[in-house]
Amino acid sequence: MRVGVIMGGISSEREVSLNSGQSILANLDKDKYEIIPVVIDSKEDLFTKVKDIDFALLALHGKFGEDGTVQAVLQTMGIPYSGCDTLSSAVCMDKDMTKKVLKSRDIRTAPWFNVSAVEEIDYNRIEQLGYPVVVKPNNGGSSVATFVVKEKSEIEAAVIEALKWDKEVMLEKYIKGDEITCPILDNEMFPVLAIKPKSSFFDYASKYSDGGADEFVVELEPSLHKQVEEMAIATYKALKCSVYARVDMIVKDGVPYILEVNTLPGMTKNSLFPKSAAGKNISFSGLLDRIIEISLRERA
Repeated sequence: MRVGVIMGGISSEREVSLNSGQSILANLDKDKYEIIPVVIDSKEDLFTKVKDIDFALLALHGKFGEDGTVQAVLQTMGIPYSGCDTLSSAVCMDKDMTKKVLKSRDIRTAPWFNVSAVEEIDYNRIEQLGYPVVVKPNNGGSSVATFVVKEKSEIEAAVIEALKWDKEVMLEKYIKGDEITCPILDNEMFPVLAIKPKSSFFDYASKYSDGGADEFVVELEPSLHKQVEEMAIATYKALKCSVYARVDMIVKDGVPYILEVNTLPGMTKNSLFPKSAAGKNISFSGLLDRIIEISLRERA
């Protein structure tokens, strides 16, 4: 089977995607698959570079990769691909839509509102949220242009910067607590990882620099673990995820809140999903095998 590892792309997360792609290439079983690196430099590339593959293993992140666009193109071309489908990818990429779905299902997430221009900033609503607030692009990823704003005078500059990366910006109540992540493969939650960033929050440098954060499998207190697992699976199902995704949470005083859902989690040597799989004694190569097998079943 000719497996194309699709990487690169045109989003702000291109470098992360290239790193994910190289890690996948290094860990795919060369005895099982004919492995074809596919580097995407433009939208047109997808149509021309994937013609001769049997399966698309997606290592893309961000816009035109994680937002359902590539999934729709591959589906139209009749090429099975890894991970969530077009609808789920699009909804999870849009943080506002994600939180609206979660709220409709009574799944706990921090209060928020969105703006698409500086003039729409509602300082009364921000006061109701309470400082600090998190300001971030609605469709961004990897914590690019994400700010924890502690006072009113800093809001406008943060929104202006975030608007350089997206047409909508989310202002969200900052929940101070312990960050955890819950990888899910085929409706099963893998070992929970605790994230202890060296900086004030899990920003871009923390995620992708060696030593930027301590990330380790954590044994939660049984009742908290049960609640976290139920919330993670409920979130996965509410957003109609398939194959695999990673549900990020923050736990404050024993109460978990959903932060966001990643439908194409990073697959670099520093990434969280492979670390969690290792907690189940599943190698990186074995994890990729399972993703391919489940994706083929899902796309059949």
